[in-house]
Amino acid sequence: MGSHSTSTPPSGRRAPRQQRGEQRVNMLLQAAADVFAEAGYEAATMTQIAARSGSSIGAVYQYFPNKEALARALRTSYADEMAVRWTALADSGAALRIPLLAQQVVALMTGFLEEHPAYFVLLAAPVAYERNADARQRLRSAFAGLLRAHADWLDAAEAQRIATVALQIVKSMNPLYAAASAAERRLLAEEFTQALAAYLKARLKRPA
Repeated sequence: MGSHSTSTPPSGRRAPRQQRGEQRVNMLLQAAADVFAEAGYEAATMTQIAARSGSSIGAVYQYFPNKEALARALRTSYADEMAVRWTALADSGAALRIPLLAQQVVALMTGFLEEHPAYFVLLAAPVAYERNADARQRLRSAFAGLLRAHADWLDAAEAQRIATVALQIVKSMNPLYAAASAAERRLLAEEFTQALAAYLKARLKRPA
């Protein structure tokens, strides 16, 4: 984004100008996240975001032509971060018993939501955004692989289907969690942990 250089020196290190550009983009994204979380998407302005980041309005427009572009960039950043977290869980989750695995899955999501309150705002914002289909498929496939590590009798198609449903169970928690009080959020997380654990236990049970 922007006009900063994207070339990389032969040493493999980023050029100072590129580093400064990336730092500025990250500052703007964090400022936008703060303003969206506090004011809501509709009320947030580019001027507010510039002020929060300590930048001039011209510097903001150098990287992002409008508020929608900032929101899309944030959605992409959040999706990338979530993918990293899911991949880490998939790599370590094979050693976990199903109740603890379900707990870790729900904790991954609730931890992310608490750290990024703007995520709720962006989900409801009238912004054209479509997560890369390949990225979504990689996430499901990673979770399906984890399920097959727990139940090696599953074929790939069935594991993929179970993974899709399990992830949808967790995803369905988001709007309820967004509207709940702090105390209610903890109880919701416990309920969804139980629901996910029950589903996985039933579906990963070795056939007679």
